Amino acid sequence: MTPDIHNRNKATLAPLRRALYDYQPDAVHAALSAVFAPDAIVHLATPYDDLDGPTGLYREVFEPLQRAIPDLERRDTIVIAGPGAVDGNWVGCCGYYTGTFVRPWMDIPPTGHQVSLRFHEFYRMDGGRVVEMQALWDIPELMLQARAWPMVPSLGREWHVPGPATQDGLVQGPYDEAHALRSRQLVQDMLAGLAKFATGGVAAMELEKFWHPRFSWYGPSGIGTGRGIAGFRNWHQIPFLNGMPDRRGTGGKGNFFADGDYVGFTAWPGMAATISGDGWLGIAPAGQKITMRSLDFWRCENGLIRENWVLVDLLHVYRQIGVDVLARMREFNKARRVSA
Repeated sequence: MTPDIHNRNKATLAPLRRALYDYQPDAVHAALSAVFAPDAIVHLATPYDDLDGPTGLYREVFEPLQRAIPDLERRDTIVIAGPGAVDGNWVGCCGYYTGTFVRPWMDIPPTGHQVSLRFHEFYRMDGGRVVEMQALWDIPELMLQARAWPMVPSLGREWHVPGPATQDGLVQGPYDEAHALRSRQLVQDMLAGLAKFATGGVAAMELEKFWHPRFSWYGPSGIGTGRGIAGFRNWHQIPFLNGMPDRRGTGGKGNFFADGDYVGFTAWPGMAATISGDGWLGIAPAGQKITMRSLDFWRCENGLIRENWVLVDLLHVYRQIGVDVLARMREFNKARRVSA
């Protein structure tokens, strides 16, 4: 049987994922050139932002990262594909880069130990190649492992975020459209419920209708993980809504896509808000208008959401309010470089 387009797209990306698993510079460079269109749009987290296609991705990101982590290795925990709700066909990958951190990277001091750098990477495919990449790497996670995070402590749990409890995140074909649509609809209904908070408060959101009682919400480093509805509300939702009660989504411009029990969402940016209240990330509420880059994965189980992986470009948020986190980190860590 001829594989469907979504599994073909996963197969197209597979050589790059294999090259990054057994990282050899020439092999990674060749795989990027083969998998990406030369003029592909590449969006990455702050401070990289927009890069010059696969060449910029290799020279500005992977080369320096591999110098800092010579035994660099990529591990995928989720790989899904499907049609975007707005445009294009997408592949979404969740996982982490790992290896021994022996040299500074972006002036983050090395630990000499194995580290992890979580990623969410979304690829828009066309004609058998990547034509757009939207990706967030959890740079604060590496700062925390290096004891170099210069901002407020997380409310949630900081740990090595796991892959899916069911260990089936590398979704296999054939593509089941009906199953995917059920999963996508569950997540979209949940988000519509969250939007009712502004007019109906907590009860209107009907969290119990959509979330499994033992669900895990895996937020980015700097926010952390919450367990169950109480953990989600206490360590993320309450401070988030208090700080930005006017937060609003993309107005239907983002791309949801689903594959089996898994759903991905990507938009660049995915939200806009005004920091008008206290409580979120220790930021003083001064009416600062910001946008947020957020890339998400959900896993559905028996009609409820059981796990949710969320990355937010927190360095981009801070930059918009005039705070250079990397500069603060350099000042914060000067003492490590003072000679005895």
